[in-house]
Amino acid sequence: MTAHTHKDLQKLTASGLLISLGIIYGDIGTSPLYVFKAIVGTQQITETLILGGVSCIFWTLTLQTTLKYVVITLRADNKGEGGIFSLFSLVRRRAAWLIIPAVVGGCALLADGIITPPITVSAAIEGLKSYYPHLHTVPIVIAVIIFLFIIQQFGTSLVGRAFGPMMFIWFTMMGVLGFTFIVQMPLIIKALNPYYAYVLLSTNPNALIILGAVFLCTTGAEALYSDLGHCGRKNIQISWIYVKSCLVINYLGQAVWLLQHSGKSLDLNLHNPFYAIMPGWFLLYGIGIATVAAIIASQALISGSFTLISEAVKLNLWPKVRINYPTIQKGQLYVPSVNWLLCAGCVGVVLLFRYSDNMEAAYGLSITVAMLMTTILVSNFLRRKKIPTYIITVFLIVYLFIEGSFLAGNLIKFIHGGWFTLSIGFILFTIMWTWRTARKIRNRYVKFIEIADYFDIIKELSEDETVPKYASQLVYLTSANFSSEIESKIIYSILQKQPKRADVYWLVHVDVLDEPYRKEYEVEFLVPNKLIRIEFKLGFRIEQQINLLFRTVVENMVKNGEVDITSTYKSLNHHKIVGDFRFVVIEKMLSRSHNLSFYESFIMGFYALLKKLSLSEERGFGLDLSFVTIEKVPLMLTTPEAVKIDRIR
Repeated sequence: MTAHTHKDLQKLTASGLLISLGIIYGDIGTSPLYVFKAIVGTQQITETLILGGVSCIFWTLTLQTTLKYVVITLRADNKGEGGIFSLFSLVRRRAAWLIIPAVVGGCALLADGIITPPITVSAAIEGLKSYYPHLHTVPIVIAVIIFLFIIQQFGTSLVGRAFGPMMFIWFTMMGVLGFTFIVQMPLIIKALNPYYAYVLLSTNPNALIILGAVFLCTTGAEALYSDLGHCGRKNIQISWIYVKSCLVINYLGQAVWLLQHSGKSLDLNLHNPFYAIMPGWFLLYGIGIATVAAIIASQALISGSFTLISEAVKLNLWPKVRINYPTIQKGQLYVPSVNWLLCAGCVGVVLLFRYSDNMEAAYGLSITVAMLMTTILVSNFLRRKKIPTYIITVFLIVYLFIEGSFLAGNLIKFIHGGWFTLSIGFILFTIMWTWRTARKIRNRYVKFIEIADYFDIIKELSEDETVPKYASQLVYLTSANFSSEIESKIIYSILQKQPKRADVYWLVHVDVLDEPYRKEYEVEFLVPNKLIRIEFKLGFRIEQQINLLFRTVVENMVKNGEVDITSTYKSLNHHKIVGDFRFVVIEKMLSRSHNLSFYESFIMGFYALLKKLSLSEERGFGLDLSFVTIEKVPLMLTTPEAVKIDRIR
């Protein structure tokens, strides 16, 4: 991504504002569907409960969403990109342990992607019960969710254009509906006073349960930061003013309706206050608009999950998976394996919990964990920006207290469904942790040697006509970070496994950078016209299509006269035919050995299973399989000298 397009993204434009309405606020914008219903629950409606509830919602949106995310966290942009892994890329040099909050936060966000579509779609569809009290909504919800996942593979740019105007209609509708009730009781504005929140939380025995319900109003804040790259900071900050105003007006309107029904409870005799403030003639349209908004909210979360996984793959935190790019639009990607896993998870949630009331219990717990992790990473980012220590300390104390309180409120939900998202998050964490730890264990046994020691012998082998030629151009993928080093296994493959004579040997190294969209390469001639090293420097958002990138680099070098790739076979050379290229991918297999601890043996066993299920190295790097040789090489954990055995004479 060029600096020019990055600047365009950051510009404040009408289309930018509309796009940010469509992409970013789906999750947070659909929360009025279920927040007040969750706060009131089965309790009797009282003035303290309703005024305190509005006050809690308003101050949560102000402190959590506006101050923490819109004002502070959006500044932590990595060359225009947001999200927990982008943030981790900015601070990972500070301390090795920061990988833990990054992985925990990433897994919590992915777990949230499994519960958000079912709760938003269910809450919207359940509005039909006002008309048809005996309607079974579960099959309709499942049908909508399956449809949503089927359309992912076609890319969302087409649907994306319709998202902005649709969400504008949704927010305006909420504002207008809320306003029609505020007019009936203008004094409701006093509920914005934090005093009412304090009274409710200090006197109500269910204070923690209420806090857990209030938290649902800010669940989309984390997604708001993840989508920074799609819209730019200024567009998000300005559009948030309109969004927050409409949300607060709607919550105040619902509060008025609830106060008009003081003394009753929201069980059988009263409906969802969100739909209750709609005039009868408008209800069907309202349910229709709510369903579309719910689909848009789910869509944003699904796209966010794809982005998260693709970044995790590049940062070596997730097994290599197939990633498709259905449209040419930046940031548009589709991960089939994740799509169908999420689809199965969402359908499972609907079948397990059936109705949105039951899902509210499972919702919120994982996202609180993600927010706490973001707080830790952001405080490290602020330290990196040389912000005074006392400001960072205040930031940490305030947000650890707020999010800690929400976590306590959500933990009460554990037995009612919170266990579900935490279990999903834990499984995802196990996969990420195993993948990363196993790579570290493997790298411990990879032996690097000085490449300069082998320059002469490689040159001689290349010119030794008694050895049959293996390929004209032989390419190895190397993990050596320094051009002076090479894995001993590559030298073993060239010289010993089956001596491989070639006109030119190429070493290709991929360096994943902390920036999202950098795309550069460096060429080093280790032995002129015989041994050449290419280092690709790719951002963590760039697709690693090594085959195409390598071909482009070689073509550029041929144009510049730096290398000659014409075949050296006389008959072919005479006709200026290009020589053949062959890639050799060395798969390092851990040989069985007692040198590993029980924990490490378990990790390597699980890693082997994940490796079977994931994309192979050559497919992951986009290599043309007809030109690839795969060599399996054991990583010896013990050297032959270390093995003692006596000979019988």
